[in-house]
Amino acid sequence: MLINLLPDFLAVLQHGDRVAAYQRYFETHRALLAAYWDNYVVDPDGPHFEEVVRATVAAPRDDLHAMLEQIDVVALAADAARRAADVLEPDVEIDVVVMVGVGAANAGELVVDGRGTAFVCLEHFTGIANPATQGLGLDPGLVPLWVAHEAAHAVRYTSPTSRSALRTLVHEAGGYYSYWETGRRGALREHLVNEGLAVEVSRLVAPGHAAWEYFGYGRRQYARIRELEPMLARAVAPELDTSGLGLRLRWLSGGMSDEARTYDRYVIPERAGYYVGARLVEPAIASRGAGWAIRASAEELCTAGQTHVVATA
Repeated sequence: MLINLLPDFLAVLQHGDRVAAYQRYFETHRALLAAYWDNYVVDPDGPHFEEVVRATVAAPRDDLHAMLEQIDVVALAADAARRAADVLEPDVEIDVVVMVGVGAANAGELVVDGRGTAFVCLEHFTGIANPATQGLGLDPGLVPLWVAHEAAHAVRYTSPTSRSALRTLVHEAGGYYSYWETGRRGALREHLVNEGLAVEVSRLVAPGHAAWEYFGYGRRQYARIRELEPMLARAVAPELDTSGLGLRLRWLSGGMSDEARTYDRYVIPERAGYYVGARLVEPAIASRGAGWAIRASAEELCTAGQTHVVATA
């Protein structure tokens, strides 16, 4: 189901007391927005909530308004959700949410009460970087790519036929996805194939973009990661079956120091694990298809990949 929170957020900006209006907006959609804040921003019940809200509602939004006048991003997202369903063959309902966030992730996945959600935050898709909103200035034409990416996660975490370790962790948490807890408990192999699958699904759903855009890289970063691929394979191999939040952050996040990402005198580029994960799952998708792959365990994916390589040698 498509959920459009954009009108509610724009109404906040029209209110005389924007902070109070945002707090009412938050309470109206608490289940969804609390999960978004908890996973991608700060604790919504913590001391920094109001500080972030004040900055969010005070920021200039000319870029957002200009983009919305030119492009029907809600229609883009709805079409992408339909096409993602064709690729993922879902046996479970998920939600796709179009919203304006507070400058955190440009897109992400959630599970609340067992229901999977893919969301995109439009402050990042205005085509113009906005320091006041922390907007990345991404082309709004990339919205379908990220809808597909996050929908793949949502299906993997909630499908009744998924054999993913992440589905097990979500189930054990009462049907709630926590980036931090799954990061601590899930093996690195599972996190890598999880992102690699989402990258490959986004290629199928939204073809025609530059190769690096599917990974969220810039052109130079993509070229550098491809150049370092043999080193990355050596670096990741002994860590694949190890769990720990630091590993997830090292391979799949930004913000870690160069020292924490150094291997054999090389600095592993930020979020290099997206590329590594895509390389791990490419053969399995080629041999078994995206619908099967998105539900397969990490071990099944690697076995299918090895079988495909042998069969095509």
